[in-house]
Amino acid sequence: MKPILIHIHFHHRKTGVTRSIENVLPFFSTNFETYVYGNTIDGNFIKTSKFIKLLFSDRKIVVHCHRNNEIIRMLFFRFLGAKFRLIATRHSATKPSKMTSFLLKKADKVITLIPSMSQDLGIKNDLVFHGVNVEEFVPNHSKSISEIAQKNIILCAGRVRKAKGQLILLEAASIVKNHQDWALVIVGKVDKPEFLTELKAISQKHSIENQVYFIDETREIIGYYQAAKIAVVPSFSEGFSLVTAEAMSCECTVIATKNVGVHDDLISHEKNGYLFEAGKSDELAIILQRLISKEIPFLGKEARIEILKNWSAEKEANELMKMYQSN
Repeated sequence: MKPILIHIHFHHRKTGVTRSIENVLPFFSTNFETYVYGNTIDGNFIKTSKFIKLLFSDRKIVVHCHRNNEIIRMLFFRFLGAKFRLIATRHSATKPSKMTSFLLKKADKVITLIPSMSQDLGIKNDLVFHGVNVEEFVPNHSKSISEIAQKNIILCAGRVRKAKGQLILLEAASIVKNHQDWALVIVGKVDKPEFLTELKAISQKHSIENQVYFIDETREIIGYYQAAKIAVVPSFSEGFSLVTAEAMSCECTVIATKNVGVHDDLISHEKNGYLFEAGKSDELAIILQRLISKEIPFLGKEARIEILKNWSAEKEANELMKMYQSN
């Protein structure tokens, strides 16, 4: 009888964390009876009654949590006598709170996503990079987005907030004023309405409001990657930067910030993408201008080769299985 693996997902939205779980789930079925428990996640869903029954059975069970509220719930079941192996992934690059540190120390294994996070956590952990489902995140250069009037798209996907660098991007993207067949498309959940107002004001200041589109968070993000020629990840900090890897897998030419998340591991500057200093809108503008003017090459094909070789979800799943099966 196979051991049981349950990924917990207590969140009302489908986020990058959600996609990171969904990417690896298919690769566990050979070794584990695999379930997801919670909401807004695709997978072999388990109902609460069966979940509790399994936790208090004699089956060998591994539970993988990704947020504090999930760990708290599992520790409560453990207090009641449930026996299972608890794995926790730390997804944020910020310094953990005292509560987070306390909870992570209760896990049997803690997983981090990038070297700096691993080194700064202050808790014994194992580093496992995220991977992309390269069978789903595939190029499709004939893809278009009906609501986008322009032929060519510069995409920025992810949470819309100051730490993600959209202000810098909009300043740099003012160069599209001279390229009317190019659009900037920002896709993601807006944290604060006033920040969106600020972004729209910048587009109006540069007279590019007809070339800038704000799209709410969507489960159809793959289509946007496929329709985009360029993807920009201008963030100041990242727990990992799954967006960068996903865009590369779809053959976008990616421009990302140096020394943030795994950008420098994913991207070899001018070989499979481009890097710029965080906050330097002028530096980003130069790269965008040179790409649009075809002074430098689009590197989408080289980007996908890098993902296929080193950043697949299957590779991540194999590393995770080592964690699940270790003592």
